[in-house]
Amino acid sequence: MEHIALYRAWRPQSFGDMVGQQHIIQTLQNAIREQRVSHAYLFSGPRGTGKTSAAKILAKAVNCENGPAEEPCNECEACRRITSGAVMDVQEIDAASNRGVEEIRDLREKVKYAPTEVRRKVYIIDEVHMLTTEAFNALLKTLEEPPEHVMFILATTEPHKLPATIISRCQRFDFRRVSLEEQSNRLARICSEEGITADPEALQYIARLSDGGMRDALSILDQIASFTGGKVSYQQVMDMTGGIASEQFGRLAAAVKQGDAGLVLQIVEQFMQEGKSADKCMENLLYYFRDLLMIKMVPQADKLTDRVLNPAEFKEMADAFSREELFSMIDSLNRYQSEMKYASQPQTLFEVALLKLCGISDGHGSSGARGGSAQDTGEIERLKGQVASLEKKLDQILKKGVPAGEGRESSKPAARTPAPRVSSAAKIPQHMDQYVSSRTGEPFTAVQRQWSQILQSVKEEKVTVHAWFMDGEPVSVWEDNILVAFKNNIHRETTEKPANKQVIEGVFESRLGKPYRLVTMMLRDWNDAIEGAGKPPAEELKLEHEEAESGGEKPWIDEAIQLFGEDLVVIKD
Repeated sequence: MEHIALYRAWRPQSFGDMVGQQHIIQTLQNAIREQRVSHAYLFSGPRGTGKTSAAKILAKAVNCENGPAEEPCNECEACRRITSGAVMDVQEIDAASNRGVEEIRDLREKVKYAPTEVRRKVYIIDEVHMLTTEAFNALLKTLEEPPEHVMFILATTEPHKLPATIISRCQRFDFRRVSLEEQSNRLARICSEEGITADPEALQYIARLSDGGMRDALSILDQIASFTGGKVSYQQVMDMTGGIASEQFGRLAAAVKQGDAGLVLQIVEQFMQEGKSADKCMENLLYYFRDLLMIKMVPQADKLTDRVLNPAEFKEMADAFSREELFSMIDSLNRYQSEMKYASQPQTLFEVALLKLCGISDGHGSSGARGGSAQDTGEIERLKGQVASLEKKLDQILKKGVPAGEGRESSKPAARTPAPRVSSAAKIPQHMDQYVSSRTGEPFTAVQRQWSQILQSVKEEKVTVHAWFMDGEPVSVWEDNILVAFKNNIHRETTEKPANKQVIEGVFESRLGKPYRLVTMMLRDWNDAIEGAGKPPAEELKLEHEEAESGGEKPWIDEAIQLFGEDLVVIKD
């Protein structure tokens, strides 16, 4: 008799045969019993968790000749023909190969016709996320309001790729990964029925390799049973799948703990001779140290991971490491694993990572890190001191000019340092003493009370002007002038542009009842003016160009006349 693959032979034919999806089974059975079956379902979840099987079981349950029933009988003509795929009214469509808008338009035309063989038409669209945008758009209206005799069941492993408009028209069910215990029990039952002898540890390891997918677990079991003649042992599973036993990782972890680099390299070479891949070894070693950390920090942690087969052995190894060592090792391995994806020699990188772990374990790596950290901290503090000193000197130059003595010690550079002060003084408006004395008067208080309304009116007139003007604040009102101080010079200069200034002065007139002129300055200059009020005025510093003594003319004027001639040079004072 021809052999049928185990995952096909043991495909669930009723809700009771399904493993690990009780929350979905219960909901669907209740809906059938209470006649509240929806017109559209979305089954999403990892591969091999029963999405398509559940869709076919639901199609049989609603079309069973003895139903609709919570469980299909699998004996009537309708159930048997749906199982074999011989009913035209129950169609399983592969969206990966029928993803275009034309196929969906054809489906949309066919749903109008009543079923000819069973009670309801059922369309199972597998891998529905592969449909094109146009195909989804063509499906939308039909999916929302299909004829009463039609049911859609969409299945996908990537629900995030579906448009929200599609998801909102379906009842969504999320299939979860099958737990290790449920998979192991199911595999043991199948081995018993198929006459396969298997060790419990072997079945646990097969379940662990499948990553929660029942179909993958059955495929691995089928392959190993064929190789071993129906007798499956733990070691045979390890040899067939290229896995590494936790005992071998225990030897490797012990060598790392002892800092024995030679033994570490020997164990890695043994792994490579057995046909293991460096990236898979890195992944499994990362999991191993993660499980050690879990067992060290969490009580009963062996129940939280599927990889711990011998908790006592893991506990002994976990006690040999400190939490800080395990943290550092996991962090280091994680970084090397990222680099390994692009490495031309992954085995060498794996060996380097393990030698790094030897340094962490014997304390050299951590002490070196601490020394480097202390050195970095000292360097940072020194740089902070330099920056603070420079900031202090710059502030002194901007506010008070060159400190006494510096001008005599340095030549031309010291004479030019007051340049920023001259530039700043150019921004200070005339009649500064009048503005300072008027800063607490009633006109200023009246403007300050209405300032928020003025800003709102400027925003209504022109949003861009408001964005610049927001940086300023009123500081004084003298006669028909409103003095606004700005923190940022760019904002001040942009506000001073004639077009922007006209908008603001128009708002002043409409809000305050009479025309006012906008005057601006920098806030730091205003603060200096307030602090200096009542003090004798400082001598004004000016920069003057050196003029030539001979001839009474500036040297660059003589040079310009010589280059271009007297007819082309116009001298303006």
